Amino acid sequence: MSDPIVVTRHPSWAEIRIDREAKRNAMNRAARQSLMRALSELEASAKAVIITGTGGSFCAGIDLKELHEDRAREIEGGSEEWIAVNLAIRAHRAIFIAAVNGLALGGGATLINVCDLAISSTDASIGCPEMGFATYPGMAGPAIQLSGITRKRAAWLVLTANRIDGATAERWGMVNACVAPKELLPCARELAQRIAGFDRVALAEAKKALDCIPYPIGSLPMAMRYGQMVNQTIRAKTGAQAEGTARFAGGIKNPGQGL
Repeated sequence: MSDPIVVTRHPSWAEIRIDREAKRNAMNRAARQSLMRALSELEASAKAVIITGTGGSFCAGIDLKELHEDRAREIEGGSEEWIAVNLAIRAHRAIFIAAVNGLALGGGATLINVCDLAISSTDASIGCPEMGFATYPGMAGPAIQLSGITRKRAAWLVLTANRIDGATAERWGMVNACVAPKELLPCARELAQRIAGFDRVALAEAKKALDCIPYPIGSLPMAMRYGQMVNQTIRAKTGAQAEGTARFAGGIKNPGQGL
């Protein structure tokens, strides 16, 4: 099987592409573990890293079909793995640039917000479909809310399962710029090369400062743990979440899903 994570190295920077186009670049176990390995391998060499997707999707979040099958077999850990990947990006010495080429749902929205910078294509479609599964977006919600956008805008994504386009994401401050599809990767690569020209230590320390001011150290990990607790409470009080996941696994779309 081909690696679901493709890494292209350049002098002092790199490009990571999620390559599961048939699954809208959803992160299954193999993809999560491969991405974590790539992050480790790039720690010593890359000053800047671009993350993008294959085809018409950036990332559709965790592979819910695999997650549903795992839970049926009483296998847990998928969410924890994805939290670990996102926190590793935030803790990484390199500056991460999300090149949002298309659909970004749930964990894809998380990925945008944990990256230090983000450029969106006008083809992008960003949302949190979790409420259609009677679920709080346990990672995307905290990442969005800590990104600096207003509570009303965060509520729009968390509570409605509606999506926003790249231009709206730029207006809301979720991405730094929105460009035509053909300009996305050239723009991201130019930015990566510019950042790669700066001092490695200065970049790493400035990145740490962005998380410490005005937020306390550890705020993102704490917020993501809280997100998981919210879903534990929902599952304890209602079976709607399990029903929504079962519908998805059976090929029935929940609100907020689909292209």
